[in-house]
Amino acid sequence: MCTGKSSYTKSSPKFGKTSPTSSVLSLGSNGKGMNITKAPAKENKKPLEFKLHSGERAVKRAMFNYSVATNYYIQKLQKKQEERLQKMIEEEEIRMLRKEMVPKAQLMPFFDRPFLPQRSSRPLTMPKEPSFGNVNSTCWTCVFNNQHYLYHINHAHA
Repeated sequence: MCTGKSSYTKSSPKFGKTSPTSSVLSLGSNGKGMNITKAPAKENKKPLEFKLHSGERAVKRAMFNYSVATNYYIQKLQKKQEERLQKMIEEEEIRMLRKEMVPKAQLMPFFDRPFLPQRSSRPLTMPKEPSFGNVNSTCWTCVFNNQHYLYHINHAHA
């Protein structure tokens, strides 16, 4: 199909090597390219044997998944064991605290006898006259004139 002076063939990695005579056009006797003749047709070759690594990769992936699952299971068991140990320690501490604790229970009241309140022996409180401090007449006038706060700011009390 190609009528140029040289032909280009694309080699596929699936097939074997091509022979140099099949891809190059033969030149004439003088070597200047006057007589161009077609190369003989390529012979059909069997594809090279190739090996897919998907099986090996599947085995490696299965081993990896198994190791991850095993590690996860081991960590889970360790966590359960630690929680169980922590729970046992806490229960033992609670048991020891309860053993050391002294109960301070109140006595049950006697319901068979009625409650009779008794009068207190303390004297009664006597009322006293309120003491507002040393207040002079000018202070009361300031309070009545609504200048109470100004008076306390301006005057000093003893």
